[in-house]
Amino acid sequence: MKYFKLPDLGEGLQEAEIVRWHVAVGDTVKADQLLVSVETAKALVDIPAPYDGVVAKLYGGEGDIIHVGEPLLGYEGEADAGTVVGRLEGGGSSQEDSFFIGAAPSTREHLATRATPAVRQLARQLGVELSGLTGSGHEGLITRTDVENAAQTELDRFGGERLRGVRRSMALNMARSHAEVVPVTIFGDADLHRWGPAREPLIRLAKAMAAACAVEPVLNSAFDGKSLSLKQHERLDLGIAVDTPDGLFVPVLRDVGHRTPADLKEGVMRLRADVQARSIPPKEMMGATLTLSNFGTLFGRYANPVVVPPQVAILAAGAIRDEPVAVDGAVVVHPVLPLSLTFDHRVVTGGEAARFFKALVEALEQPEA
Repeated sequence: MKYFKLPDLGEGLQEAEIVRWHVAVGDTVKADQLLVSVETAKALVDIPAPYDGVVAKLYGGEGDIIHVGEPLLGYEGEADAGTVVGRLEGGGSSQEDSFFIGAAPSTREHLATRATPAVRQLARQLGVELSGLTGSGHEGLITRTDVENAAQTELDRFGGERLRGVRRSMALNMARSHAEVVPVTIFGDADLHRWGPAREPLIRLAKAMAAACAVEPVLNSAFDGKSLSLKQHERLDLGIAVDTPDGLFVPVLRDVGHRTPADLKEGVMRLRADVQARSIPPKEMMGATLTLSNFGTLFGRYANPVVVPPQVAILAAGAIRDEPVAVDGAVVVHPVLPLSLTFDHRVVTGGEAARFFKALVEALEQPEA
């Protein structure tokens, strides 16, 4: 029997939740026939059969979480060598995922090696200490089931419901940001009195961010904290935070600096509609180089937005309010847009952030073209 593993679903997607199987054990399937629908942190994804064969075993049921590289199903039939892996059935080990019995069985290091890399990764994600587990596998191997049972025991003790899908991904991403990023937030306002009556704040913000990136491109970068490597992006692919009942989605508006306002408006409307319908392709949720949170459409003035690595900055826009401002010694009332910029101080200096922010506000305060 050969094993078809969960394929790489794209940048940043390490796991998926099984939503529905479209085949059963014993079914004969053809290449490209729909096998299973899964939900990632980004969207619903349909996974087709890689080749003809007979389904011998299904790994996981509806609601189970499968990690990239773990088997989805067992196959009897001709296989494409690029889509199958070796001995993975039952949480065992292939040559790549072997385990070793150390000389000091009382150490945490030894206990941690009594599990495959996939199981150790699962334990980290679920917050389970492998040192406290007794493995039920061959020669004491700690299995995925052991880890999940331990996590479930803790959950039962705490009560409540385990996070899944988008909300689970959000929790993991926020924890990662808290652990890695050194955040600093600065605040400012844009006076919009020269705008016309038909406001398009989201589009204006997007274009202003592109203009600010031209002044300080370091804020449109990716940073790898492990290798201490910084990569500046040639174009602005803007992630736009969209609030939904299922959690926070961040679809990506591509190449903002080189598109017209009308084209950007159409793109935003399409992305929002796809998010609301949960039909957005995974590729449309990947590759953001900088993020915009337009939380002011709901409520609020200033915020402390969270930078999600590998990005190094995020802008948050509050609600536009009519406020008194001083002009030539007189007090007048103008529409004012409050703004909050968080940047990763590991790689972005205060001067770079301030210059970016200044260029952003200056672009926003220009009359509409």
